[in-house]
Parts: sequence; C-alpha cells; structure tokens
Amino acid sequence: MSTTLAPTTTAPPLPPLHGAAGIAGLLAAAVLVVNAAKRAQLVPTTPFTQLVAPLGEVFALALVTGLYLVCASRIGLLGRIASAVNYVALGALVGVEFVINLVFSRLDPAQITELRAGPLGVALTTASVLFLVGSLGFTATLARTAIPPRGALALYAAGSVPVALRAFVPELVLDLGLLVLAAGVAWLAAWLLRTAPVGVLPRTGSSRGRATASGTARETT
Repeated sequence: MSTTLAPTTTAPPLPPLHGAAGIAGLLAAAVLVVNAAKRAQLVPTTPFTQLVAPLGEVFALALVTGLYLVCASRIGLLGRIASAVNYVALGALVGVEFVINLVFSRLDPAQITELRAGPLGVALTTASVLFLVGSLGFTATLARTAIPPRGALALYAAGSVPVALRAFVPELVLDLGLLVLAAGVAWLAAWLLRTAPVGVLPRTGSSRGRATASGTARETT
C-alpha cells in the first residue's frame, strides 16, 4: 500500500535583499520629503541637507532593484528595456543632484546660466528626459504584472513628471511632485517589506485548489 500526495506550492521567504530594498525605499522617501521641505523653506538649507539630497536617488536604485526582482518573471522584453532605462536615469540623477546641491549652490546666477548653456546643460536635459521616460515605462511595466499595488505605482508615476520637468514647472508644482513621489515610494517600500514575492506563484487557497489536493491524496493497493 502506498500513499500519493499532491505536490504543494509554498511561498518562498522574503529574501534579505528585498528587505534591504524596502528599507532603502523608506529612506529615499524621507530624503524626498526633506528636499521638498528645503525647497519650500520649511527647513534651512545647510551643508547637511545639501549633502543628503542626492541620496534619494541612491536609495531609490536599491528600491527599484528589489521591485524588479519580485516582478522579473512577468516582465517581457520591453519591460526589461524600460527597467534598464529607469535604472540608468536614476544613476544619472545622482550626478544631477550633486551638481545642483553642491556646485550650483556656490555659484552666482550668471555662472549657472553659462554652465547650462554648454555641455552640462545637455547632460542635465538628457538625464531629465531619461528619468521621465524611465519612470513612466517602469511603473507601467510593473502595473501590467499586477503584483505591486497599482495605487503606489500611480503616485510614483505622477510625482516623477514634475520632478523630471523641474526646469519648466512652478516651484509649488515641483514641491507637490516631490511629496507625491515620496508617498508612492514609501508605499512601495512598505509593501516590499511586508510582502513575500508570491505574485508569481499560483494561488492555493481557492476551493478548486483544495478539491484538487484532496482528490489526489488517495491510498492505492
């Protein structure tokens, strides 16, 4: 007499990398809030706040890496391209933030205008366009997987638009965009911290799954 049991699928535990990515996302959201408060003159501009400002993108790189790994099995070729563009754009924005906060802050307006008229201006514009395209493409890609919360992705996408177009939008719009982006980032980070990557696994709690399991667990002689 032998007993044959149906195989069961269990969700893997949350890998340490995903937990670290979630923590990094919360830090990124905190930096974005500080940046918005600094621009609105709610907190003073100090060497510390200027040095911390570029870290938002650094922490965001870890967050998007964790999100990509969770959703990788459902992301097609175009989605992988969008993810790569977003990753490159965030890396480029690290340099942009360093220039704005640590270089432009020590120059007079005439010098800044002169620098923007040269290759630096082209680089800043390219980084902004990449960030806009990459953010919208990446969030659309993740939304199609139906794994991360779409509300968080919508906030991320909406907030990224005024941030990418910072040279063309009013200061108030940019500040609000930073706060909306921070809300989306924090939501995604919290979701990543509390959710194991089970979106790629079949559901086992339905009545059909229970019936299948019970029907295949039999004794045979």
